[in-house]
Amino acid sequence: MLKVNKLPIDGLLLIEPQSFGDERGYFFESWNQQKYTNTNEDYQMNDKFVQDNISFSAKGVLRGLHCQFPKPQSKLVSALQGQIYDVAVDLRPKSKTYGKWHAEILSDENKKQFYIPEGFAHGFLVLSETALIMYKCHEFYYPEYEKSLKWNDKDLNISWPLNLIEPITPIVSDKDKKGISFADFHLLNK
Repeated sequence: MLKVNKLPIDGLLLIEPQSFGDERGYFFESWNQQKYTNTNEDYQMNDKFVQDNISFSAKGVLRGLHCQFPKPQSKLVSALQGQIYDVAVDLRPKSKTYGKWHAEILSDENKKQFYIPEGFAHGFLVLSETALIMYKCHEFYYPEYEKSLKWNDKDLNISWPLNLIEPITPIVSDKDKKGISFADFHLLNK
């Protein structure tokens, strides 16, 4: 049984696949087109995924906030190993939650999947010693269309869990350090 939870921002879904475990380990379906593309009125995820990405990162690595315009990507994100704080920011100009964000903890233990439809920026912070992340995308990656928003943008005011048990100093790529502000993104996409 696939459990699908609607989240406070329209379009975002938290998916909990049924897991079967015993002393040998566990098994679950991470994608089943028939089950995931249900026409249930409670949720819609009719993407035809065309690309799978895998990311391996150490504790404290913060990736994002990434988006791609004019060819936006929807994503189905899961942690194959480790734990992350996964964030989606609504960049759909006509949305009543434009500029709002939502986060979920994804881990190999909880096996939850975060569905992020097109029109959102996405990023994550690694909370465990390492994390292996997989995400399915419904559009190919086009580097010329990729944009990066500042992970610590004052207008977005994302509550990154940098002081949970011990302080985490985020490890951010040079590209992400040069991310644009949400205000500048808004002006570019009017």
